[in-house]
Amino acid sequence: MPKRYTITAALPYTNGPIHIGHLAGVYVPADIYARYLRLKGNDVAFICGSDEHGVPITIKAKKEGVTPQDIVDKYHAIIKSSFEEFGISFDNYSRTTSKIHHKTASEFFKTLYEKHEFVEEVSEQLYDAEAKQFLADRFVIGTCPKCGYEEAYGDQCENCGTSHNATDLINPKSAITGNTPTLKETKHWFLPLNKYQDFLQEWILKGHKKDWKPNVYGQVKSWIDDGLRPRAVTRDLDWGIPVPIEGAEGKVLYVWFDAPIGYISSTKEWAEREGKNWEDYWKNKDTTLIHFIGKDNIVFHCIIFPAMLKAEGSYILPENVPANEFLNLEGNKLSTSKNWAVWLPDYLKEFPNQQDVLRYALTANAPETKDNDFTWKDFQARNNNELVAIFGNFINRVVVLTNKYYNGVVPEPSKFSETDNAALNEMKAYPAVISSAIERFRFREASQELMNLARLGNKYLADEEPWKTVKTDEERTKTIMYVALQIASALSILSEPFLPFTSKKLKGILKSSELKTELTWDAVEANNVLLPAHHTIGKAELLFTKIEDSAIQLQLDKLEASKKANEAAQSTVEPQKAQINFDDFTKLDLRVGTILEAEKMPKTKKLLVLKVDTGIDVRTIVSGIAETFSAEEVVGKQVTVLVNLAPRKLRGVESQGMILMTEDEQGKLVFVNPDKADQVANGLKIS
Repeated sequence: MPKRYTITAALPYTNGPIHIGHLAGVYVPADIYARYLRLKGNDVAFICGSDEHGVPITIKAKKEGVTPQDIVDKYHAIIKSSFEEFGISFDNYSRTTSKIHHKTASEFFKTLYEKHEFVEEVSEQLYDAEAKQFLADRFVIGTCPKCGYEEAYGDQCENCGTSHNATDLINPKSAITGNTPTLKETKHWFLPLNKYQDFLQEWILKGHKKDWKPNVYGQVKSWIDDGLRPRAVTRDLDWGIPVPIEGAEGKVLYVWFDAPIGYISSTKEWAEREGKNWEDYWKNKDTTLIHFIGKDNIVFHCIIFPAMLKAEGSYILPENVPANEFLNLEGNKLSTSKNWAVWLPDYLKEFPNQQDVLRYALTANAPETKDNDFTWKDFQARNNNELVAIFGNFINRVVVLTNKYYNGVVPEPSKFSETDNAALNEMKAYPAVISSAIERFRFREASQELMNLARLGNKYLADEEPWKTVKTDEERTKTIMYVALQIASALSILSEPFLPFTSKKLKGILKSSELKTELTWDAVEANNVLLPAHHTIGKAELLFTKIEDSAIQLQLDKLEASKKANEAAQSTVEPQKAQINFDDFTKLDLRVGTILEAEKMPKTKKLLVLKVDTGIDVRTIVSGIAETFSAEEVVGKQVTVLVNLAPRKLRGVESQGMILMTEDEQGKLVFVNPDKADQVANGLKIS
């Protein structure tokens, strides 16, 4: 019996185009799932839209000297067009700057506010006096309090994945001016996640969610076990949805609160256009809700958004949240700032009409359980050795021989041999096998089972050799070709979720639209006759074409150019800072010191705790040099120490000075040593 599904795909930020990491992590698997469910006759709403209120958008706008609206208008159009050309079959792709979304998000907030679900607090937030604004989320960069990563954002560390508040960062800096921010009081509204601790523990940990992916379940369990804390739902920003209550002037809804409501507003937009009731897809307990996301969004979709829905009271909760890991590129982490990426708009221009090749390569190498690596050589091999040599080769041989022997007419079979029946029975088993993999969100496995069906067809033809039997046994040849055509027809149906353009083209070659009955997923499993005898097919067309080495080298050259550009940028001498007076310089007290002891700070990658004899005293200094120097090799080394720097705590240890360091031409840290021919006395003043 058909079921109703609401499938959401993470809303992409409109501060840049889509790249292969986004596709592999979220959009290709979500599209496979949606297409499959439709083929099974289910009622599906596949929903997405642009997330247009994130802080990265305002940062992008400042850098480009334009308004945030200019940025989102530009990239919303690029992203939507790219998705359409790539074949992502959203039922609706909306945007969070739309009127319907502003209305929906505002009403959602007001409902929770009127139910007294928020906690109002006046707290100290980081403030940039020069920029004259509070610093939310990505306006702050500092050292992660958990792993010591020195470029963590104010809301999340991209190194260890921990979510936190900007005030938790060690040594925070404003991303706007580079200044050290101050603390200033401001009022905000918080969603008390701790109130939903028991509910989430019961629903996820004690409930039936152990069928969730291990990475999802594990991250959620860690958060719940740590104890949930209130989370702000408002921010001091001038870009976003205004908080719709009195006393909240100058504040907007925090993007993590606003963005997931975008799924609901996009569904409303679609339902209004299609004459449907949107509540059937969000408030009916017979509807299955599935969120497709990347692993950096697990907490928001498994803890925060469900808590919001539970607080509102009338919404269904997600049945599953299949999150993929990250996709790397040629051995390195994808980086938009370093242009280390394969951008979808570029791919569509440089590989015209080859959308399915990328879809297949990303699915066959999907980062479902661990981070995986995309390489252009693997992409080429997947195309040439699998799509061309297996799938395309089988279809081409079947269609060419049918036209050659029977003028394109499906022959009437005679007696079926054991081999024929075995091939047909194996063909009929594939829908269930592929369904099982898809329904367990194992799309990589499912894609390989599809390729195994093409292998079955190739092996069948190779074993039965119709090009030989046509000379000796005409009736046998008819049966062979009839069976091969059924496998080809099965491929045209079962490939649709994975290779939609190929499926459409193959159905055109087989003239499936001229059949009296529609070919469905279940039809492959139900009977042996997909293409009946006397049906006429079309002429042969290549489904896939070989990708030459030159095309791959062009892509590798582009990446190499990006690498060199980044190296050049990193090696560029920094510009001179603002002038200072001589009196400012004389305030610095630089002394020669000797490192007496050193040890690695636990649970950090970069920090060493040093005991340094400065001549004045022996003091503790925490230095971020552990990735370059071991504790053993720095003991006994003479160094230059800024001794009158105000002490500050790093990971609970008070650092009472600074070791002067710089980088060599290779970017390696080196000590700024005293200019000496022989050892000099500790405490010698450098002037």
